[in-house]
Amino acid sequence: MTDAALIGSVSAPDLHVMTYNIRRKLPTLRPDSPDRWDTRKRLLQRLLAAEQPTLLGAQEALAEQIDVVAAALGPHYSWVGHGRHADRSDEHNPIFYDTRRLQLTDWRQWALSSTPEAPGSRSWGNLVRRVAVSADFIDTATGIRVLAFNTHFDHLSWRSRLKAATFLLDRVRTARAAEPDAAVVVTGDFNASADSAVYRRLTEEGLLRDTWTAATTQLTPQWGTISHYKQRRRGGARIDFVLVGPGIDVSSVGINAARYAGRAASDHEPVQAVLRPMPSPTDGQSG
Repeated sequence: MTDAALIGSVSAPDLHVMTYNIRRKLPTLRPDSPDRWDTRKRLLQRLLAAEQPTLLGAQEALAEQIDVVAAALGPHYSWVGHGRHADRSDEHNPIFYDTRRLQLTDWRQWALSSTPEAPGSRSWGNLVRRVAVSADFIDTATGIRVLAFNTHFDHLSWRSRLKAATFLLDRVRTARAAEPDAAVVVTGDFNASADSAVYRRLTEEGLLRDTWTAATTQLTPQWGTISHYKQRRRGGARIDFVLVGPGIDVSSVGINAARYAGRAASDHEPVQAVLRPMPSPTDGQSG
């Protein structure tokens, strides 16, 4: 029996997009810790099996955790991305996608540093390596191009977060210039709230919109998106976002603070949105 979904699978032309920091596996924890992966992985599987997002941007995923996510989503899903170190190990920011709807045409990964093409590089004041992943798709149901970005900003350095926001926005701007009719979706754990300079940097130009404020319907209260396994908190800080570019109608959004016998699958709550990319005015017209 499948658990009840906040959104669940959707039909074309809608896209169900999720961002989810699944919390990396730590090697040694006391047996009753809510952070133990052996306990959490079953909860994560239940949540993902119920939700079945068309597109999932995950953060903090180690290789064995990616296998768990893939198994929970099912055989129709694939993913792109590699570890943040130069040898492609350690944390991934994978983009999972439903191959029944999205056909991958290209993907890239950058280091969030002053040398983004150098795998494993770091700068800007962050002590750990950070990356951004992009994936380009064709929606096989509608023919619309979908350009997805997924990232995880530094948790300590505000300077690094601002630099990373500028870098990401530049990549989005470049992608939009090349394909102005494409639907742009950005997922991530930004380690910065909606009243931060990082959030303003990402949204003030209007190139990206926050689905939480843009949605026609908010399916849940504004739960804080980082709970540290505690009870969900109404009105808490949102640091995980689904952002979208122009030409996308956001019909609904929710912060999925699911608990299973009082337990959470991660120290973050996933954010989910139902998007409807609007066709170009020229679609279907002959030249």
